[in-house]
Amino acid sequence: MHIDARPFAYEFDLATTALVLIDMQRDFIEPGGFGESLGNDVSLLEAIVPATQRVLQAWRGAGGLVVHTREAHRPDLSDCPPAKRNRGAPTLRIGDAGPMGRILVAGEPGNQIIEALAPVAGEIVIDKPGKGAFYATGLHELLQQRRITHLLFGGVTTEVCVQTSLREANDRGYDGLLLEDCTESYFPAFKAATLEMVRAQGGIVGWTAPSSALLSALRGQEG
Repeated sequence: MHIDARPFAYEFDLATTALVLIDMQRDFIEPGGFGESLGNDVSLLEAIVPATQRVLQAWRGAGGLVVHTREAHRPDLSDCPPAKRNRGAPTLRIGDAGPMGRILVAGEPGNQIIEALAPVAGEIVIDKPGKGAFYATGLHELLQQRRITHLLFGGVTTEVCVQTSLREANDRGYDGLLLEDCTESYFPAFKAATLEMVRAQGGIVGWTAPSSALLSALRGQEG
């Protein structure tokens, strides 16, 4: 199959491709969560949920592998270095009690993936202590076991955890494509810049395409 993408067509085989949804968690996306408590407009992130849901449903229907990630730390924060926890001057830090439980702590209500995109049986769920999906997670090994070579990315935020994961994937030899309307930032200019960086110089990091191009490819496969 191929997707009409930038900077050029993205070729993939369903059997060796996974859909990777990065950190679509309640604390980042829902009103009243951690993201909003930091002064961010979470409606920007909420806006990508319908498109992401359509992609997820179509990918499941085609029998493709799905990976979900959550930015999550152990309750004792032993996997959260001070360099991460103490960065900036937020009113709430990782591990503090927030509107939906302790911030970015595994098992807390706000740390869960939103209901519209909740994992189902057989899908991979990765709790990651860093920004990238591959750091200290074993994701690479899981994908290698399944002979995955291509990754389709969506999720939040574009310039932080999504871009980091794309670059990690690129370094490990995966061909990655970022679905443009299935990713978002609290800062639209950051998203726009990331899309340009990903596909610059002949796709130095990867490809980008609207989700409609993927859905069209999947419909063509059905035919």
